[in-house]
Amino acid sequence: MNPVRHHTVIDSPYGPLTLVADDGVLSGLYMTEQRHRPPEESFGTHDATAFGEAEEQLEAYFSGELKQFTLELRLSGTPFQQTVWDQLRAIPYGETRTYGELADALGNPKASRAVGLANGKNPVGIIVPCHRVIGASGSLTGYGGGLDRKQRLLDFERGTALF
Repeated sequence: MNPVRHHTVIDSPYGPLTLVADDGVLSGLYMTEQRHRPPEESFGTHDATAFGEAEEQLEAYFSGELKQFTLELRLSGTPFQQTVWDQLRAIPYGETRTYGELADALGNPKASRAVGLANGKNPVGIIVPCHRVIGASGSLTGYGGGLDRKQRLLDFERGTALF
């Protein structure tokens, strides 16, 4: 049986964000022009009232009051992707990890490329902080929401954002 799917679009300092829920549980957060963004018709019916807790936590995050999200999530992905996404949630606010460090943490030091692919398929950006993953040299590497947004999110979390 297919889940009942709803969505809404909210404003953020990083542009509009589309929130998607399956049976009332957040399953997607997508930016405009995001790589791997599902087609709009897959987001279900519009319901601006179904996302109160997610909107509250995102607002608190963007105002600098919230450092760790506590939302229930329904993430659809392979077991490996799920493991990588769990590792992403363990990266503290304002810090970064390299793809290699995540691969090491997973017990597979040669899996940094696979970690990068799983990172790119993260369906709940910002809340599952894939923006906190950087290249081995410390450089910004791919980000589904664009490198400019990635840099802005990192600067915001480090307290160095220029608005």
